[in-house]
Amino acid sequence: MREQVRDIDRLNHIKERIGYVMDFLKDKSFEEMQADIMCYHAVVYNIMIIGEAANLLTKEFREAHSEVPWRDIVDMRNVLVHGYFTTSPLFIWETYKKDLPELLRYVEQYIQEITN
Repeated sequence: MREQVRDIDRLNHIKERIGYVMDFLKDKSFEEMQADIMCYHAVVYNIMIIGEAANLLTKEFREAHSEVPWRDIVDMRNVLVHGYFTTSPLFIWETYKKDLPELLRYVEQYIQEITN
């Protein structure tokens, strides 16, 4: 059974992994990410971890913070793990540019709310 006290740990994991992705892709273009196979796979791996951590948040936490599309995040993890052969680098790039900065803002807000 998932414990609410662990939600803060999961949020910190998500924040950490978003930071890794941002660091890996800092100053890189889409083409550079696509050409750097190690970087690309490191980014995909960390997005998978984000999805797994989101899945491990308590149901109560996810329901209380429904402004985040938790189901989509978990579903993306599932696609990356089970349908990796269908994943496009452009999809990963768009996630990095559009979705991760927004998720980071929410996660930082939630961490602050929990720890204060």
